[in-house]
Amino acid sequence: MKIIDAHVHLVQCIAGTGAGGELRSCGQGRGMYADGSTCQLLPAEWNTDQATPERILQVMNENGVERAVLLQGGYLGFQNLYSWQAQQKWPERFLAAGAYDPCSRNRDGIVRHLFEELGLRVVKFEVSTGSGLMATHPVFALDGDMMEREAAFADEHGLVFVLDIGKLGSPSSQVQALRRLIQRHAGMKFVVCHLLAPKQTQLREMADGLAALALPNVWFDLASLQHNVRPDQPPYPVTRRFLARAAETVGTDRLLFGTDTPQNLCQFRYADLVATITEDPALTQEQKEAILYHNAMRVFWGE
Repeated sequence: MKIIDAHVHLVQCIAGTGAGGELRSCGQGRGMYADGSTCQLLPAEWNTDQATPERILQVMNENGVERAVLLQGGYLGFQNLYSWQAQQKWPERFLAAGAYDPCSRNRDGIVRHLFEELGLRVVKFEVSTGSGLMATHPVFALDGDMMEREAAFADEHGLVFVLDIGKLGSPSSQVQALRRLIQRHAGMKFVVCHLLAPKQTQLREMADGLAALALPNVWFDLASLQHNVRPDQPPYPVTRRFLARAAETVGTDRLLFGTDTPQNLCQFRYADLVATITEDPALTQEQKEAILYHNAMRVFWGE
């Protein structure tokens, strides 16, 4: 089966910012926040603090992945130029998203450069309270003036609007506000990351949130689902239960395969993430192909 990974990160250098302050490499693929807390960001066996395009291509080639969408966020740090350069060198393999802080004083110059001069066709906002915009700024409304300004710009420029609203139930997980924002831009494609990032105890809450966002211009990526609903082990029956409820709620034509590589490779085998879909007995062949490939082609490449 053909595969597109709709949620991948390149890392030229670990340059994140989150609730714990700046995040920088402390060796062996780990990062340390300014508050002293640490986390594993890259597989230790890589023995590096980078996820280069070449390394990601190796992972893709080993697992039969045709293309990847390069997203960004505060966790690993914005990597706009690095992602754009990868797209320019391997346009048939990578599609880069742009990311920025809308509170930046020179916001207008940033969006002009990223989307008008460089020509990026996707914009990504992570607004979570852990490592997104609400980790370093006061909580704001997803349907307020600031996000409306960013959505209007994206709409005018024909961008795909990707949004990570953080963990389900957190202050940034404003499903109804997001619904209102989306409804104001019915002609623009929206992708909501992580299937709303539910915990294992939040199956019903996830379904309710998905139902509220089940609009004609909205898709959902499955990245980090195995991690979020942990504990779960291959063949990931818990993950598949959440996947089945999502399919029932919004339809398999609204789901996008994604892995959140490289960080999830610290705890999962890429092949097992793929097999969660390819070997799911509850999905038809057509549904598997849609989730793994065709939906992403339609959303990001218009095919």
